[in-house]
Amino acid sequence: MSIPYLGQQIHCVTNFQDLVATPFSGAVNAVCWTRKLVGDFSEIVEKVAHNGNITIVEQDDLRALLLSEQGQLAREMLLHDMKALEAQGASPMLNVINQYDRDDINSFFPTDVYSFHADYAPEPLDTFLCTYYGEPSEILPNSQAVKKVLIPEIRDALQQQYHGASEDFEFFLSEHCYDLHYQPIPNACPIKVGLGNLWRLAVDYPGSPVLPCIHRAPREKPGQPRLLLIC
Repeated sequence: MSIPYLGQQIHCVTNFQDLVATPFSGAVNAVCWTRKLVGDFSEIVEKVAHNGNITIVEQDDLRALLLSEQGQLAREMLLHDMKALEAQGASPMLNVINQYDRDDINSFFPTDVYSFHADYAPEPLDTFLCTYYGEPSEILPNSQAVKKVLIPEIRDALQQQYHGASEDFEFFLSEHCYDLHYQPIPNACPIKVGLGNLWRLAVDYPGSPVLPCIHRAPREKPGQPRLLLIC
């Protein structure tokens, strides 16, 4: 599957080894292994025992599912991806998502995963994700985003909400993850990551050589859960 042009931000590869080995540098803060799905992933979603809004699917539970031939092909791909990521020291989670928890609809500054945001880590780390079924995640080019805490009216509202010492205001912003969220500029063009593509995204951590990759979870379609691998 082809990925729309995002300047020089995305580097596409054709295998797992290049996905994990390609360094982030310059403007590149996302690497994508473009793939075509094989198998019936909707069958996996249908046969998993759902538990609330988000169901974590363990590998043993996945292996225990009684599946058609196409469902078995989908399962093989899922297990292969999880094992490959584990071999890299990652801890992949396979989720069936009906919806994530949302902030209050009246909140002027939502910090849930439906807001464009960057992931943060205290040490060098990458985010891996792949959507196999349902609405895919979205990436926002850094050139089309503004950090929300730098927008004057939003910053003023946060300062009114804050009641501590002025020198601790920046800590307040990071403590509540406000500094990780972004607003698209007018006419911004978010990019859907597609189905089956395995992504590696740059994370915001001290000393990172590149800008973090800005992304968000999509609004799920009613009655169509997402099948997402993330770590």
